Amino acid sequence: MKRVVITGIGVYSCIGNNKEEARDGLYNGKCGIGIDPRRTEYGYRSPLTGIVPKPDLKGALNRRQRICLPEEGEYAYMATEEALKDAGVDMDYLEKNETGILYGNDSSSKAVIESHEICVEKKDTTLLGSGAIFQSMNSTVTMNLSTIYRLRGINMTISAACASGSHTIGLGAMFIRLGLQDMIVCGGAQETSYLSMASFDGLSAFSIRTDDPKKASRPFDKGRDGLIPSGGAATIILEEYEHAVKRGVHIYAEVAGYGFSSNGVHISQPSDEGSALAMIRALEDARMQPSDIDYINAHATSTVIGDTYEAMAINRIFGREKTPVSSTKGMTGHECWMSGASEIVYTLLMMQDSFIAPNINLEEPDEISKNLNIIAKTLDRKLDICLSNSFGFGGTNSALILKKL
Repeated sequence: MKRVVITGIGVYSCIGNNKEEARDGLYNGKCGIGIDPRRTEYGYRSPLTGIVPKPDLKGALNRRQRICLPEEGEYAYMATEEALKDAGVDMDYLEKNETGILYGNDSSSKAVIESHEICVEKKDTTLLGSGAIFQSMNSTVTMNLSTIYRLRGINMTISAACASGSHTIGLGAMFIRLGLQDMIVCGGAQETSYLSMASFDGLSAFSIRTDDPKKASRPFDKGRDGLIPSGGAATIILEEYEHAVKRGVHIYAEVAGYGFSSNGVHISQPSDEGSALAMIRALEDARMQPSDIDYINAHATSTVIGDTYEAMAINRIFGREKTPVSSTKGMTGHECWMSGASEIVYTLLMMQDSFIAPNINLEEPDEISKNLNIIAKTLDRKLDICLSNSFGFGGTNSALILKKL
């Protein structure tokens, strides 16, 4: 089996519009959550969200390319442009070599709703514009990026709720291990428009702690009252090890293990057994023991049930080791379809600069979470091997292990 490494990363999020800003945000415990008044006007219970600025793509892309990109596609372009440059990959390389793309995305609500509103008002589908179909399809990110960058390898969107971004990296690693590709662009994107999150709000899934938005997302904390939606995009360049060495590029880490599972029980409730199985399979794939893991980037979204079940699973496997754990979602909110990829970027930034980002807003862990070694303040520590969890609606679970070379 071939080895798989990460040679480029890019991120566009509420704590940083590039990897340098994101790194500083993580180290300093920056929170990117704020209030969107449009949500209140629309009828939301909670106006809280991660604040992600709209990119200005004029000059970067031509008009045709821009009108085909939805909101999350714009974020994905920004993250991918950074990741490719970081990996030393230019258009000349992409035109001469086969490169694939696997990207996580599970909605394109804004494009669909805006098209619907035009039809309701004008009664004329010809007014939707030529970009409407390409913005509204679930595969919008991969179809747009593969065209912009002239990618000719595997081309597929992974739709797996909040584990989407993580599964792209695990599946991408499998393609490269089997010798089917030398390089794959992987990642995840999430729209932040108020039009995309109303159904979640209707489930009372969001925090209503509006008096202090930056303290509203509280992973593992006893006083948490719900998650905060957020978004953006994160891109990872996966590459076959020997191929990367031959190119002479910087290697962030090896994708040493990938584990997955399905709970097969409840459509929205998590499972400690399913979560644990994904982590166990990742350890088995990496041929490692729990004692080998230096840090766990938890999925923990700040929901009462979700954090509890994950804490149970982590404690079952890593409790004896007292492995350091933190959730970056206190700073970023829940980046949904993007989170599995962005949290790999965040973990790589920690590994590169030898620190553990804080689980902010942790005042008192709940009864289960208090068994974990949760890092509440930034901790300077060398990290060689890390695990990152991602779980989603429908019971889809993914766990990835990164190993520094």
